[in-house]
Amino acid sequence: MIHSLVLDDEIQQYVLDVSLREDDIARELRMATMRLYQHGMLTPPEEAQLLGLLVRLMSATTVVEVGTFTGYGTLAMARALPAHGRVITCDISAEWADIGRPFWERAGVADRIQVEIGPAVETLDALLADGAAGTVDFAFIDCNKESYSSYFERCLELLRPGGLLVVDNVLWSGKVARHDISDPETDSLRALNSALRNDKRIELSMLPVFDGVTLAYKRAKD
Repeated sequence: MIHSLVLDDEIQQYVLDVSLREDDIARELRMATMRLYQHGMLTPPEEAQLLGLLVRLMSATTVVEVGTFTGYGTLAMARALPAHGRVITCDISAEWADIGRPFWERAGVADRIQVEIGPAVETLDALLADGAAGTVDFAFIDCNKESYSSYFERCLELLRPGGLLVVDNVLWSGKVARHDISDPETDSLRALNSALRNDKRIELSMLPVFDGVTLAYKRAKD
């Protein structure tokens, strides 16, 4: 029995051919992002589609995203929200977010996206100070890996009971499983993965898809 299928290029293309629903606006934003030197930070289109689906499944109205980049994933989540919903997205670079803004406008969801520029920890702390704890339905973390634990703790506090937190890149190209590899990013991800295994505040599933995606469902307090 095959427990985990290794995707070669042919299978990966098949998945895209039969399941990806990327319209012209999203495709053009992805192509614009692919021209950047930092294009490796782009959320894959099938993962962005998954994020949108999860937002819909949660009937979310408030989303927090840590790591905007050019806002391709932001666009997918904003489209999944009702008209009165919003994505609060954090990034250190206004330049990257400005690339996505015209595409958000064309898609008719720019008014659902609140961009916060600055260190994400400061943005999350400001939200908590403003009384947002327990009000967020869905959170997505895809930013500098060394600070993942800090982002996780703050996002979990922001989530309502029954909210969902998604953490990207938790397998880090397989480096986290190789104990001969040690660097700040790998060590941070490895520590978070280990800590979440026994975290009683959440229900947990690590999915070996994309570069590893962890789903953490916030339990209600006993």
